[in-house]
Amino acid sequence: MPRNPHRAGLILSLLLIAVVCGGCSTANPRDPLEPLNRSIYKFNDGWDKVVTKPVAEGYKAVLPPPVRNGVSNFFGNWRDTTTAINNLLQFKLGHAVSDVGRIIVNSTIGLFGVFDVASRLGLEKHDQDFGLTLGTWGVGSGPYLVLPFLGPSTVRDTAGYVVDIYTDPEIYLVTTSPATYIVLGTRIVNVRANLLEAGQVFEQAAVDRYAFLRDAYLQRRRSQMYDGNPPMDIPGESGAPQRKTLKQMEQELDLDEPPPTAQPKQ
Repeated sequence: MPRNPHRAGLILSLLLIAVVCGGCSTANPRDPLEPLNRSIYKFNDGWDKVVTKPVAEGYKAVLPPPVRNGVSNFFGNWRDTTTAINNLLQFKLGHAVSDVGRIIVNSTIGLFGVFDVASRLGLEKHDQDFGLTLGTWGVGSGPYLVLPFLGPSTVRDTAGYVVDIYTDPEIYLVTTSPATYIVLGTRIVNVRANLLEAGQVFEQAAVDRYAFLRDAYLQRRRSQMYDGNPPMDIPGESGAPQRKTLKQMEQELDLDEPPPTAQPKQ
């Protein structure tokens, strides 16, 4: 196993947070650690404003879109390896075969993934991780967590992130300093640069940004869990609050407001 000190420290930190927080319980089952989570969120937000966002803005200003797209494709090709492994573990064999095909095509014809040739050939890109695999195996998501620097997560997703580190080609292909820090930093800045426009909408639209981000994350993870078609009203599902259907709201209105009686003819 390649040695990677900063990754090892991160893994220990994530495991400690997951173990400690997994046993916590308060009145809010979706976010029992909200006071702690909000504190970490404020720290992350401050770090982003002071460090990550300015660097990402400079990165975007210096590099033209084709170059940034190439960087995204390159790291996305690595991500396809993690996705393929998790699709295999979830017995989504068709998706796993497609993912392997993407890796082969983009790593060769696509020049190590810089060009996404596979998508042009009809090989769909998927996005899976070990947190979703654990969910497929019946493991509950657990409490919502905000991780330092990493942001929104859950106990299950935190444990899954640790496993995903060891399915990422980076840990095997880039094993010496300072290359490890350069590659990791580039990945982080590239992702943040891709989110700059979405971040502006988020900052303008959200009143309670913490709650908005939490609900958006939980909804997205629940949607991913069911391949974009989540069932409704699952007891114990740690997702966003259940919204009533139009039919349910109409039925409530009918109960609350009795139908008008016919007026007698004059």
